[in-house]
Amino acid sequence: MSEHLTTAPGARRGDAVRILVADDHTLLREALCDLLRSEPDFEVVAQAGNGEDAVRLAAEHRPDVVLLDVEMPRNDPPMTVRRLLERDPGLRIIVLSMYDGQQLVQELLRLGVSGYLHKSTGRETLVSAVRDGDGGGGRTVTVSVSPASLRPEPAPGAGAEVLSERETEVLELVAQAMSNRQIAARLGIAEGTIKRHLRNVFAKLDAVSRIDAVNKAVERRLIPAPVRRPDTPFGRAPHRGF
Repeated sequence: MSEHLTTAPGARRGDAVRILVADDHTLLREALCDLLRSEPDFEVVAQAGNGEDAVRLAAEHRPDVVLLDVEMPRNDPPMTVRRLLERDPGLRIIVLSMYDGQQLVQELLRLGVSGYLHKSTGRETLVSAVRDGDGGGGRTVTVSVSPASLRPEPAPGAGAEVLSERETEVLELVAQAMSNRQIAARLGIAEGTIKRHLRNVFAKLDAVSRIDAVNKAVERRLIPAPVRRPDTPFGRAPHRGF
């Protein structure tokens, strides 16, 4: 984990918008910080490389805004958002991520994040989202994601079996008999995030186990059929849970 602190904890610089940037990709995080520092009214007060450090540094430095990536180590996005807002209800959290799955976007918006931006969004949108709401006058929410992320969630049996790109990727690795830890290492994301994706998959497919989810996805041609071997978990009794 890498931190770059530009001020003493809790210190303020005039009317600057104080920002904590949380992203586990060091080069991307530092590039984002450079972009933010180019704005005369922005001040980056801390950087975090995982969810736990984001919560700790937010309590220590009391930023106005947290830019939060969802796919970091030691980070369950809904829990991190809850912990941040419990400690500071006035904190503005802007999620900035490559992942904009429908269920997660809508859940985090319900929890009270001030924005959810896909990382393909432009500089102007990001700067506006960070600056919006700084003058008070109510909560401003900025959303820049794929249209599918904002559609009403489908009722069971009404197309709920459609998996996101990331959910499909996770389930294909499950079909290869990989554990949650192995999948997390392969994809470079937290094990808790894998469990969240699998919860979504189970709900969408009405599945009761990993094998059940794989079988139903194969039947519906959502993933290719796995090559099964007698010595793999998919040749033995079903494993229930995530």
